[in-house]
Amino acid sequence: MLSKLSNFYTQNIQRRLTRHLNNLQIWKMARRVAKAVPAAEGAPVIFFKASSGIDDLSWNAAFHLLTSWAFRLQGIPVQFFACKSGMTHCVLGTNRDNVSHPPPCASCIYQSKTLYTSADAKTFSFNADEELDRSLVNLPLPELMDFEFNGIPLGQLSLPGLRWILRRHHLNDDESTRYLLREYIRSAWNIAQEFESLIKETQPRAVVVFNGQMYPEATAKFIARKHGIKALTHEVGMRPKTVFFTEGEATAYPLHIPDEFELTDAQNARLDEYLSKRFQGNFTMAGMKFWANMKGLDEDFLAKAAEFKQIVPIFTNVIFDTSQPHANTVFEDMFTWLDAVLEVIKGNHDTLFVIRAHPDEMRLRKASLETVANWVAKRNAVDEPNVIFVPPHETLSSYELIQRAKFTMIYNSTIGMEASIMGEPVLCAGKARFTQYPTVFFPESVETYGEKLTEMLKAESIEVPTEFKHNARRFLYYQLYFSSLSFGEYLETGVRTSHALLQDFTLKRLSPEHSPAIKVILDGVLDDGDFLLKEN
Repeated sequence: MLSKLSNFYTQNIQRRLTRHLNNLQIWKMARRVAKAVPAAEGAPVIFFKASSGIDDLSWNAAFHLLTSWAFRLQGIPVQFFACKSGMTHCVLGTNRDNVSHPPPCASCIYQSKTLYTSADAKTFSFNADEELDRSLVNLPLPELMDFEFNGIPLGQLSLPGLRWILRRHHLNDDESTRYLLREYIRSAWNIAQEFESLIKETQPRAVVVFNGQMYPEATAKFIARKHGIKALTHEVGMRPKTVFFTEGEATAYPLHIPDEFELTDAQNARLDEYLSKRFQGNFTMAGMKFWANMKGLDEDFLAKAAEFKQIVPIFTNVIFDTSQPHANTVFEDMFTWLDAVLEVIKGNHDTLFVIRAHPDEMRLRKASLETVANWVAKRNAVDEPNVIFVPPHETLSSYELIQRAKFTMIYNSTIGMEASIMGEPVLCAGKARFTQYPTVFFPESVETYGEKLTEMLKAESIEVPTEFKHNARRFLYYQLYFSSLSFGEYLETGVRTSHALLQDFTLKRLSPEHSPAIKVILDGVLDDGDFLLKEN
């Protein structure tokens, strides 16, 4: 016990010291940028991120900052929009255990001052609107969720962030949840007014926001597009230290792959090397490494599987993830899909169904409060003789499971694309990044989904269209090497893998002549480029 406490305090001291030194490096670099900025011309680009890091440099905060520096060094005016206690409750500052507890504004404002040293930053504070407040009094949760005010869907704009911080999709209709949603709505309305004033004052050429799903950035994006201003969103890319930019929704990951694009021998070899590491569990996502190792199927599993005609794995997702609003096009949500699947399971006792929880469901400091494990327990799913449940911490090889399966079922998990690359049949229930192209079987209604599932269970063999594997490889390669823009020469991993440290570098390295990533982003924002590297 003493050893654990000692390690905790040691790590906390190390983190605080690292944060201080990193902020000092940011301050120094920001002053160097300010001294090197040429005379600015034209309308500004507004940068806004209020949901990526409070007092540490998150990866997206780092991408935000470095991109803005690159713009300024090219003589492009940059206008930052920064919160100065402008929300009664922000997403990251919400305390789930004490929802009325105020957010840590002091440390967040200090961090913003560091990031925007010697830069033009417009701050906003909170101003209550009495008419809005009267409209919100005593509203039940469903009415709050669909609440609109002066033509702005404040309830819907607030929902993804609320679900994300409460770590659940199905919200409890209790006073704590209603309180938070009311406060998010009040804060979103304040942002809408402040941001609209800023737009009218500056007439920007574009707006750049983080993610676009959390209510502060979602509101700013809504206001920008209402005024016909291009609004860009960004998120972490598929590879470490990379960012993805788009004029669409970053969490939906829209990609346009030219019809004529085919992988060369060198590109195929590069993708195969990546997949080889992935299939061994040797990969990270957004700085997180889910499995230190991956183990094969053990004797107990194989003995159980031998009792059945066929195996069908079911891969789930994290229910509150910001990709989920895009996924829910066929089923209302992932658990509605699982409910429907359970009824099919009960009628197919010759098939072993392996329900696998996503490893991110129990991530440290981000654990889901509405889990597949809870669903399994509530529905008594493991009481079915043909069900095995694999919890999120279990390192059983999903890829070996796919190889032994008749077909694979997913909601919108990336592993569906990988299974297609392996040449295996995949039945998809939710809109995924890769369903932009024919890569998996993806019925477009609940009825046709049920029909396709029944057909695949009964079929002696399943013929997979050759285009599925072909398109999946093309899509994954584009995600990895064309759309994931590397900032690795400027950043390294912090004490926590979810945070970045700023390296020391010469400012010319932020020029489009030196950095392909910077060139692509500048072209995308200023000249309607596609945010894709041209050769890779």
